[in-house]
Amino acid sequence: MPRDSSVICETGREGVMNLMARTVALAGTIATLLAVPGLASAQGLTGSAMVNALKKGGYVIVLRHASSPREAPDEKTANADNVTRERQLDTAGRADATALGKALRELAIPIGTVLSSPTYRALETARFAQLPNPQVAAELGDRGQSMQGVSDADGAWLRSKVVPSSTATNAMLITHLPNITRAFPQYASGIADGDALVFSADGKGGATLVGVIKIAEWPAFRR
Repeated sequence: MPRDSSVICETGREGVMNLMARTVALAGTIATLLAVPGLASAQGLTGSAMVNALKKGGYVIVLRHASSPREAPDEKTANADNVTRERQLDTAGRADATALGKALRELAIPIGTVLSSPTYRALETARFAQLPNPQVAAELGDRGQSMQGVSDADGAWLRSKVVPSSTATNAMLITHLPNITRAFPQYASGIADGDALVFSADGKGGATLVGVIKIAEWPAFRR
């Protein structure tokens, strides 16, 4: 009996140690996700407060491209200029991108630098939104391989670009969920096609997430 009790106690101690180890590992994982260098927590601008802030300039808008089917089009459904038959925007995506651009213009929200993923659907988002002079940045793309094509280096590059370089205009970066996930894992959950993360300078050389704009909210801002 004493021998059995010793075994039970030893097993109990081992179980406690294993539980503590798992707890420490989980805490480390959470800390890793939250500790993105140079990036502070969200401050929560919404509605008219967000519009008024953007009208002043000095923000970086990281936009996930507008709605696009997960399958590439076939010969009959591909746009005439989509010669490589990449994924392209659907009807909702074209309407959302158009509404986004219209809201920016009617609200007099100044857009300066526009950087886009080289994918067809991202450039199509910029075109329907009529964004000024979009420039292609390979680091914003997925290299045709979704999450597998986006590296930690791409994530670091995107994080470096959310520190505003202008106080008079807002920059817009059009990219993909895998890139957003690599750069901002703590903010990526729930970011749908067309949604945007809005960043401002934190006064310490880094950036602060000040809000998330759902694609459907842009038309409402005009009212």
